[in-house]
Amino acid sequence: MIVTVTLNAAVDRTLTVPNFQRGQRHRASEGLTLAGGKGINIARALKTLGVPVIATGLAGGGTGMRIVEELTAEAILNDFVRIDDDSRTSTAIVDPTGGSYTEVNEWGPHVGPEELEILLDKLAYLSRARDYVIFAGSLPRGVDAGFYGEAIRDLNRRGVHTVLDCEGEALRLGTQAEPFLVSPNDREAEGLVGQEFHDDDDFLTGLDAIAELGARNVLITQESGCWALLRSEREPHRYRALAPRVDPISAVGSGDVLLAGFVAARLEERNDEEALRAAVAAGAASTLELGAGRLEPREAGRLVATVEVAELEPVGGDGGR
Repeated sequence: MIVTVTLNAAVDRTLTVPNFQRGQRHRASEGLTLAGGKGINIARALKTLGVPVIATGLAGGGTGMRIVEELTAEAILNDFVRIDDDSRTSTAIVDPTGGSYTEVNEWGPHVGPEELEILLDKLAYLSRARDYVIFAGSLPRGVDAGFYGEAIRDLNRRGVHTVLDCEGEALRLGTQAEPFLVSPNDREAEGLVGQEFHDDDDFLTGLDAIAELGARNVLITQESGCWALLRSEREPHRYRALAPRVDPISAVGSGDVLLAGFVAARLEERNDEEALRAAVAAGAASTLELGAGRLEPREAGRLVATVEVAELEPVGGDGGR
């Protein structure tokens, strides 16, 4: 069983708007409403991949009630803490003609300390005998940037594998708590290490820098695949995994699905390269679906063989192998 934690859950509305232009009136050709937030997206993908998962976090007001209802309708096991303030609604506009998408995310609710205490107690209960707890997404108002780090330290003491996927100060402080895996996208990773990534050496240096901050394993996700630093027998191995070319419908949430695919593969005790192939194939398959966290497992299975994985030497080493 895997637990996903979404503090800033949302009702996600995805609109398909061909030829979308700012300042113009449009009529959506298609609409989709799902429970959302990064942890929920990951839970949806894990369930689709056949992994037992329970989604928890914070949900409030009428919007929070709808989040829980949507999850239940999808048969995603969930146990959210009810809060006083209303959860957020987020909107994504997908333009299939121009191949672009635009996201508008509300800030979300204000959360009180007593509500966080209830969540921490719930996590202590849900994490018993669990393989992984995945913290993902932004923190709502009123939550200190060190929340993820404190929760990760507590779970580390309990022997639980912790995973972190967020951004900014919460990512920095959470990484210092030594989670099992940190999985930012390339922009979030640049912010964490304080430099832009322009070439292979920059990404490899970034992987090492994030590991030095405290992460035991690192995934840096991109639309084109991912970079990874994975430890085997405490020795770090560095990889570049390239996704196959597909004609995407929407890339929203593809990084969440990539992370879910990697965790699912590790639960099956696949080796590093097999896990990266499965992860990148799942992420690529998700771009063929509308709605974050959705994928067709058969399509992911078809794409696995087309994922290119190379193990690389660290910067200053003997070159790629």
